Amino acid sequence: MANFKQKKIKTKSGKEYTLQHPGVRMVTKIVDRTKNKHGVTSDERLGDEMLQHIVVDPKLKMENFDDYAEYFEVINEAYLFMTGQDEKDGEDNDDQ
Repeated sequence: MANFKQKKIKTKSGKEYTLQHPGVRMVTKIVDRTKNKHGVTSDERLGDEMLQHIVVDPKLKMENFDDYAEYFEVINEAYLFMTGQDEKDGEDNDDQ
């Protein structure tokens, strides 16, 4: 199994998280699983999938967050990382 790209993020509150890309096949499965029968992404499913497969340290569940803003920031960063939309300012956060 290949080592997948990792990225460390720090939220506005100063908490640190490690994200890990799960590979292209798993990304497509996650995207499919997060949609409802009408093809609309479910925020709850997306959050669960990001915390289960992308946020690798610390391992958390939605219930571990006290603040929605912190939760939303982590999930958003994880989704952007997973889909390759997080590349900003030519920054390379590859910690392989």
